[in-house]
Amino acid sequence: MTDILDDLAWRDLIAQSTDLDELRAMLAAGPVTLYCGFDPTAPSLHLGNLIQILTLRRFQQAGHRPIGLVGGATGLIGDPSGKSAERVLNSEETVAGWVERIHGQVSKFLDFDESPTGATMVSNLDWTGPMSAIEFLRDIGKHFPVNRMLARETVKARLDSTGMSYTEFSYVLLQSMDFLELYRRHGCRLQTGGSDQWGNLTAGVDLIRRVEGGSAHALTTPLLTKADGSKFGKTAGGETYWLDPDLTSPYAFYQFWINADDRDVEKFLKVFSFRSHEEIGELVKEGTDRPAARAPQRALAEEMTTMVHGADETARVIAASRALFGQGVLEELDERTLRAALAEVPRAEVPPGALPSVVDLLAASGLCKSKSEARRAITQGGAYLNNAKVESEDAVPDVSDLLHGRFLVLRRGKRNVGGVEVTAAS
Repeated sequence: MTDILDDLAWRDLIAQSTDLDELRAMLAAGPVTLYCGFDPTAPSLHLGNLIQILTLRRFQQAGHRPIGLVGGATGLIGDPSGKSAERVLNSEETVAGWVERIHGQVSKFLDFDESPTGATMVSNLDWTGPMSAIEFLRDIGKHFPVNRMLARETVKARLDSTGMSYTEFSYVLLQSMDFLELYRRHGCRLQTGGSDQWGNLTAGVDLIRRVEGGSAHALTTPLLTKADGSKFGKTAGGETYWLDPDLTSPYAFYQFWINADDRDVEKFLKVFSFRSHEEIGELVKEGTDRPAARAPQRALAEEMTTMVHGADETARVIAASRALFGQGVLEELDERTLRAALAEVPRAEVPPGALPSVVDLLAASGLCKSKSEARRAITQGGAYLNNAKVESEDAVPDVSDLLHGRFLVLRRGKRNVGGVEVTAAS
C-alpha cells in the first residue's frame, strides 16, 4: 500500500479531516473500507462528481476498498447543501432510472473482484425503503439535537432567506444513517466528499460513535475553482459538462480540457491525472517553456477523454480536432463526431437546395463580420472550404462538397473554424 494521504496532499485534494494522524495510522494498518455517495438529481454525473469518483479510485489503487453509494433514497429528497432554494422533487420512477444510469457511470472507474480491495456498489434505498417513519425517528432521529442542527451553516443560511422544509432539514439524518449502515454491513470507516459536505460527513461520524461506540473518519476535497473566477465544469454560457456522451459529446468533453487556461492546467493535472508526480512536473515545465504547444492540456485531454469515453472514442475526437484545422482528412470522420465537432464552432444553417456562395457562408457563420471582409479573406488566400483554399470570390460550394450530405467546414486562417449544416426540409 502507498501513503494515499501524502499523494492527496500533493495534489491539493485534502480540505478537511476529522483527524489526519489517526486516519493515517488506520490506513497504514491495512485495507480500509471507505465510501462516497452520489445523489441521482440528474440523468448523469458531471465533471464536479468526477473528482470524488477518482478519489475513490486513488484509494483503491493505494490498497483500500471503495464503496460507491447511489442515493436511491436521498435522491428523492435532495441535499440542501449549497442550494439557496428548495429543490424540485422528482418522481420515484425518474429517480430510479437515474440511479441505474449513475450506478453504471461510477462502476466504470472502479475494479470489482473478490480481493480485499474489490469495489462494491450500493443504493441507500435498500435500507431506507423498508424502514417505517416511527423506526426512523426512534432509531436515528433521537440522536440529533435540534439546536445542533439549527446551528448548521446550510440551515442558518436558508432560514435567513427562503426558508427550509422539514424534508430538506432531515437530509443530514438520512446521509448519516447511510454511514452507520455501511459501518455495520461492510465495516466502512471513512467517508469522502466535497468540502460543502463536511457537516453531513461529520454528522455520520458522530452517529456511529453515539450508536455503535465506533470510530470513523471523514475527509473532504476542496471545491475546485478556475483562475478566471468562473465555475469549474461549466461552459461560458453556464451549461454543465456531463459524463454522459448523449448530454455532452466526447468532442466537447475533449475540448474542455484542451482549452484549459494555462493558469489552471497544473491544478487540473494534479486533481484528475493518474500520471506520476514526476510526469506531471515535466508536463507543467513543458507548458511553461512552450506554452503555444499546449502539451499539458493535450495530455490531460487525451487521458481524461480516454478514461471517461474510451480509447476508440478519443481517437475519433483527436482525428476530428486535427481535421478541422487542416491536419487530417475530413471525409474520414464519421457523421456523429463531425456533427459534435461543428456544434462547438460558429455555425450557419441553410435550407436544402442551391447552396449560397462561400462569401455568404463566411458571413452567415460569423467567421467574417461582413461579406466585404469575407471577400478580403478569400483574396488574401486565407479562406478554406473543407480544408481546400478558396480561390475565387465568386466560389459556390457544390452539393457534392457536402460531408455526409449535409455539412461543410469553413476556415479562416489557421485557427478560426466554422461550419455549415443543411437543415432538413420542413
